Amino acid sequence: MFKQILVSSVVVASLALTACASSGKKNAPPPPPPVNNSGMSGYGASDSSVNGTGLGGGSLADLANKKTVYFEYDSSDLTSEGQAVASAWAKYLAANPSVRVRLEGNTDERGTREYNVSLGEHRGNAVQAALTAGGASASQLSVVSYGEEKPVAAGHDESAYAQNRRVDIVQQ
Repeated sequence: MFKQILVSSVVVASLALTACASSGKKNAPPPPPPVNNSGMSGYGASDSSVNGTGLGGGSLADLANKKTVYFEYDSSDLTSEGQAVASAWAKYLAANPSVRVRLEGNTDERGTREYNVSLGEHRGNAVQAALTAGGASASQLSVVSYGEEKPVAAGHDESAYAQNRRVDIVQQ
């Protein structure tokens, strides 16, 4: 029990540090390229937040920087931040039925290859369930798991692991 609490504390601290570090301009990755804006006229013009979280869901530009859902260690449960991202995307997808996205499940390097592929799929399915619950159509979504094969952060520490435990939402 103590070990679980300790690990949870380290994860929370690491995520907080990662969030602080990622807000600096010199270490931040460049913004993603613009995505197809067709069908966006009038969509959410007055909506600047989703569920009071401050995550803009009113335009595709808002969503372009919110296309990753992060997970806790060995979990496929969406965090409150992940739920907010999924809610914003669900709203957009419901308003734009011709848009399709691929949900790419990823894990950190710990665990066997088979376990990580399975966990990545569970994570993708969890995001898919949140999107459909929020109004997106199942026909707009596909899930693929890469397990540990596509890390975004190199390294063998909690900071890198936290960045690699994710589902990327990729518009097709």
